[in-house]
Amino acid sequence: MSKPEPARYGTTNWQSYNDALKRRGSLLVWLDRDMDWPAPKAGKPGRPPVFSDAAIQFCLMMKVPFGLPLRQTTGLVASILEMAGLDWPVPDFSTLSRRQKTITVQLSSRRAPGALNLRVDSTGIKFLGDGEWLARKHGTHRRRQYRKVHLAMDTATGNVRAVEFTSSREGDSPVLPDLLDQIPEDEEIGTVTGDGAEGTRRCHSAILARGGTGIIPIRRNGRLWKEDCPAALARNDILRATRRLGRTIWKRWSGDHVRSRVEARMRNLKSFGERIASRDPDRQTAKIHIRVALMNRFNALGTAQIERVA
Repeated sequence: MSKPEPARYGTTNWQSYNDALKRRGSLLVWLDRDMDWPAPKAGKPGRPPVFSDAAIQFCLMMKVPFGLPLRQTTGLVASILEMAGLDWPVPDFSTLSRRQKTITVQLSSRRAPGALNLRVDSTGIKFLGDGEWLARKHGTHRRRQYRKVHLAMDTATGNVRAVEFTSSREGDSPVLPDLLDQIPEDEEIGTVTGDGAEGTRRCHSAILARGGTGIIPIRRNGRLWKEDCPAALARNDILRATRRLGRTIWKRWSGDHVRSRVEARMRNLKSFGERIASRDPDRQTAKIHIRVALMNRFNALGTAQIERVA
């Protein structure tokens, strides 16, 4: 059987997408005057925090796009508040450094009608070691260390719905159940698409537990599992369909090729920087969540609608 011709895709909303790209470059900052800038009283012993998590998150979200240190970030936020006519106090750099270790970043997301279709992938990001240019020019002088970012993206809206930040030794399979746990229980999950690393009993069981269908390719020398659980049945069905149709046709039929969209989100994540300056794991996690929150904000302005043309 001859190999089918590769599909061609094109953008169908160039005008609105160009307008969205222009809005992404706008310096206009919207501030809600009803935002809880001071921290609410917690009723716990000890000195209460002065600034709310929303205020700290706003400052950190102003820091990342411009690549500013914390001291310059406080000056930028003070200027924004002054131009907005608000007399709110600005947290100092030591407060931002301390609070980003414990802050819970709120990720804004849009919900499309129907079931949620997730695309899952991971990438490494460096936090210690020489830069890429120095390594190519003079070789590495010390060991470079990485951590892994795991993302679950909604195909319909392009928003990142779940994120996990783990050590480089952590595989993709143990993290997938944690990503699914971040999706609200009242939200229906349709499909979960991943690569071969998610093709384990644990992952298939977690997907079936949420009522979803796993679209995970099987390695070329894969064999049938003993059908002693629902996860084995789901995995064997994928293997039988792959053998019957062929890997190329199965990927097109199942929609596995759409997984490249979450890989594009990884590139967007690294556009804020190829490395993380902090060495503390909690602060690293907060910085990754801030980047994801910014990606969802930019994505809300408009995205390209890509459809198959041939």
